[in-house]
Amino acid sequence: RMEGFGYYTLPMGTEYRGSLWDGMFHGHGELRRPTGGAYRALWDRGLPAQGKYTFTDGLEFEVEKWLYCDGYDRRFYTEISSGFKPPGIAHLTNLDPPKIIPKGCYDCGDGFYNPKTRIVVDYNRKFLRNADDDEHEWILRTCRKAWDLTAEEEPKP
Repeated sequence: RMEGFGYYTLPMGTEYRGSLWDGMFHGHGELRRPTGGAYRALWDRGLPAQGKYTFTDGLEFEVEKWLYCDGYDRRFYTEISSGFKPPGIAHLTNLDPPKIIPKGCYDCGDGFYNPKTRIVVDYNRKFLRNADDDEHEWILRTCRKAWDLTAEEEPKP
């Protein structure tokens, strides 16, 4: 079994870097997501004893003092840390510039979702997962969609 310090890549592309004992995460280590974020933790026989998740943009998740996007303050983290854009320039996502969504798809945060195939792919168009009914409905209700018409197309009367 794996022991000592090492790297281990899980099937979905998430990579573990840290201490291993008897084939399990044990000691200090982190899980790095292929899209960016990382979970740094102190592991005890495969289970995190204490840890913290850091998003791609540097925002750290905190259970007790979570002030980001809480219902009262709806700003993106980049707006909190860097300020607002000038009037008339929309800030559609936390990314600047935002990802260009393929036609007929939605941006669901970790990739693009095609409602016809019910498949979520990452921003490099690699398969992530199949969406179940709950995720499908949530994405259609809440996520940003690609424009149905481009600027070159004339709307039909």
